[in-house]
Amino acid sequence: MKYLQVIESAYRGSIEEQDDTIVWLTLAMKGAGADLDVLLRGNAVNYVHTGQDASGLKFGEWQQTQPPRIHEEVQKLIGKGAKVFAVSEDLRKRGLSGGLLPNIEAVSERELVGLYEQYDRVSYW
Repeated sequence: MKYLQVIESAYRGSIEEQDDTIVWLTLAMKGAGADLDVLLRGNAVNYVHTGQDASGLKFGEWQQTQPPRIHEEVQKLIGKGAKVFAVSEDLRKRGLSGGLLPNIEAVSERELVGLYEQYDRVSYW
């Protein structure tokens, strides 16, 4: 069975856990042999930009010593054979035209129905 993980809600729990829960879960499932790919949309398209750096983040006396590096987790997914798609309109809205991870497949909003049809199950996060 082929799965598509659609991730739109970004940075959920990423300060406390140093990763995105769904990206982490997807990486674990792929490592266990699941046949799945990922579509990033909305704010989650930021995950494919390599220029992010949350080091130095502080709230009062508390300092983040292990900042999230979600783009590295996405790169690991690609390394395990997952296709990673990003909605081109969402990339454009956020000014993300350069500095993207290699092997990211941009898809337009109009192409989404055709993409969804290629999968047996679609999970939306």
